[in-house]
Amino acid sequence: MFRPSTRHNIPSSSSNPALEVKVNKRQSGVGSGSGPSGRYPYRLNFYERPPTLDITLEEFETFAIARLRVLSQIEALSHRSLPFAQLQSAITNYTKQHLLLSSNTARNVNLDEERRRDEIGHWVLRLSFCRSPDLRARFIRSEIALFRNRFETDDINERAQFLRSLEFDWQLVDEGEKSRYEKELRACMWEKKDDAFRAESWFKVPWFTVPDLVGSRRVFIRAGMAHVPQSLQISLVLQAFASRLEKALELTAKNLPRLDEDDRLGPVIDHLASSFLSGVASSDYQSPDSTTAQGIVTAEMVDDVARKHFPPCMRNLYGRLKGDHHLKHFGRLQLGLFLKGIGLPLDEAVVFWRRMYGSTMSDDKFNKEYKYNIRHSYGQEGKRSNYPPKSCQQILTQNQPGTQDAHGCPFRHFSPDNLSSFLTMTYPQIDKSSSEMRDILDSVKSTHYHVACTRVFELTHGIKKGEGLGDNESVAHPNKWTDRSRELEREVLEKIKSKEDDDTMMVDP
Repeated sequence: MFRPSTRHNIPSSSSNPALEVKVNKRQSGVGSGSGPSGRYPYRLNFYERPPTLDITLEEFETFAIARLRVLSQIEALSHRSLPFAQLQSAITNYTKQHLLLSSNTARNVNLDEERRRDEIGHWVLRLSFCRSPDLRARFIRSEIALFRNRFETDDINERAQFLRSLEFDWQLVDEGEKSRYEKELRACMWEKKDDAFRAESWFKVPWFTVPDLVGSRRVFIRAGMAHVPQSLQISLVLQAFASRLEKALELTAKNLPRLDEDDRLGPVIDHLASSFLSGVASSDYQSPDSTTAQGIVTAEMVDDVARKHFPPCMRNLYGRLKGDHHLKHFGRLQLGLFLKGIGLPLDEAVVFWRRMYGSTMSDDKFNKEYKYNIRHSYGQEGKRSNYPPKSCQQILTQNQPGTQDAHGCPFRHFSPDNLSSFLTMTYPQIDKSSSEMRDILDSVKSTHYHVACTRVFELTHGIKKGEGLGDNESVAHPNKWTDRSRELEREVLEKIKSKEDDDTMMVDP
């Protein structure tokens, strides 16, 4: 797909500038000024001019992953049936943390670097998501939601300047036509007062460019032209953004096979696409210091922690281990690294696994065939790597389970009947015939497994729908489920203790 040169660059394609991206291994210079450059005059961007920047391989991947996390979160939020205001607030908060994009009026901010990061991430993801109609459709939906959030939170004057720069071919309705069809135009407005009507401006566009407004009867149509009030201008802008992005993705898909694939970039692009299809952006789990934040988990404690705090995938593995006194390799690996992540030390892990195998295995066989692998996963054998617990993205896409395996994700690898039975037996809070169960199964049917898992977390922890792990965060890692579950338990215990202390103080003379 890419052809490296002696400078390790990806040369631009003169036949298709839409695919022009340069990558090299040296740091490129970026202005450190606080104002926008000529390339990025506005916060909003239709991404019509491809970047001809020199970027490092690290930037190529990290900028794309940062944007992928935001788009994956937006997709997850959009499938939780949140009120519009709550959805927009959640998107705003998440983008501020992971893909900040300030307006021109911001102070002490490197706007050029923020917008460069945003642009590069978008164009790299185009290369990943142009390959199939499903990927293109999901990418466009998430990009539209991100653009809409930025449009509605943008500075009014800057937004107006940006729209003027696009030079849309919208026809302005003159005062004579406005007076002639006043009755029909008023019927399209929410605000019926005379002042509101006089202050409103109207545009004429072909009716098929605003199907959402036509379907909701919010525009007046005459001679094939829809009369759109300026208050609904966002629909025109989003339609233009979506149609241009869709055409650009189709063009990129047609020209992608003509490029010689760079073996450094191909795996990155494939990984980004698989991460998006699995519904979560790949990220390494950054575990808190479990020995201080949560306390050491001993072999004796695992059963209690499992009952209270394990996510469905680990509850399934632990249940199979208790029942069969054995797990196959990938099951042991998935559960073992998870237990390591929640704070089970190596010596306790050896005790735990030996106890779980019980009388089905002799000490000699355990030491010869299993103890080495346990020590290896803790970085004490072999190349002594500190292996992290597996993320949801890895569980969903790697080492698919067979009929006799227990590893994997129940939401993806169980049949609907087996999943509903498993959830009701494991979590008494969920009734098999409830609307909540239907919501979970609907999310699974549409392949939004992380949304289904997040809903189970909310139901089993008494959390309001849409809150997720906190701040609307979806479950993207089994250990994050457990960490948050234990935090909630600790908060409840601290409140009880505080109340008991207050009651004691009131009773004491």
